[in-house]
Amino acid sequence: MNTTIPYITDDFINENCDFIGLIEALKIGFSNADIEVPMRHHHDFSNPKEEKDSTLLLMPAFNPGNDLGVKIATVSPNNGIYNLPAIQGMYIYLDGHKGFIKAILEAKSLTAKRTAAASALASSFLSRKDASSMLMIGTGALSINLIKAHTSVRPIKTVYVWGRTLEKSQKICDNLKNEAFKCIAIDHIEDKISEVAIISSATLSPTPLVLGKWLKKYQHVDLVGAYKKDTREADDEAIKKSNVFLDTYQGGLKESGDIAIPLSKGILSKETIKADLFELCSNIKSGRTSDSEITLFKSVGHALEDLVAASYFYKLFQK
Repeated sequence: MNTTIPYITDDFINENCDFIGLIEALKIGFSNADIEVPMRHHHDFSNPKEEKDSTLLLMPAFNPGNDLGVKIATVSPNNGIYNLPAIQGMYIYLDGHKGFIKAILEAKSLTAKRTAAASALASSFLSRKDASSMLMIGTGALSINLIKAHTSVRPIKTVYVWGRTLEKSQKICDNLKNEAFKCIAIDHIEDKISEVAIISSATLSPTPLVLGKWLKKYQHVDLVGAYKKDTREADDEAIKKSNVFLDTYQGGLKESGDIAIPLSKGILSKETIKADLFELCSNIKSGRTSDSEITLFKSVGHALEDLVAASYFYKLFQK
């Protein structure tokens, strides 16, 4: 056993992430029935200086005989005003046989990469194969990763970006100026949302930004924000018009208002949800079945994604 525990930084993860490779690793992970994932611990705690609760997440996963790990993360919604990411944390990656720590990974980029890769994995089943345009709603740490991940699985030529200010949207586009696709900052969501093939939303907005009245047949909606039961990014009409898919039933049915609120209202039922990533990746259920349907994927994050991503980056680090 190596007594010096490797420390894998955000910089290493950012510099060595190949989304195509990470997406394929996640696809294999979601089809592996041996991986065990307990329900994550989700604890809201008061943050008096902000007058808004923060959240502590503990996310374990076990691949028996191989590896295991746990992510410790906090979500502080107001961190933007301090120029800090809302999500911060650390991942402890361990040997599955003898239990020793194999590596410690900074979790900010690990989380961003695996979340974006999971959305793109879903898109590979749910968006139209000829999808050539995308709207990114949100300008946080996830936005560039989501754009890069989605463009790695579909022939996207144009990406529109909307944020709370046009300046923030333009900054995202400036960071992507050397990519193969064109990136355009926009003032209003409704200017482009009805025209694009893929809509990805990653915000901390407490109220819906993706409205069903704007959605058209053939679109795919990717919802990544709204991580609490009383917040949502899509309204009731968007849910009604869409075929709904989840990353996992385990967390997806309970943890986000995007699904929990429509379930409580009777607008959505568990039986009408089409599939989760386990079923899609194992070919138990189908994704998109026609070009004309609207598909909607809700991601709340899953510890399997962290374990697979930690293993992926650990192997790269060992080379």
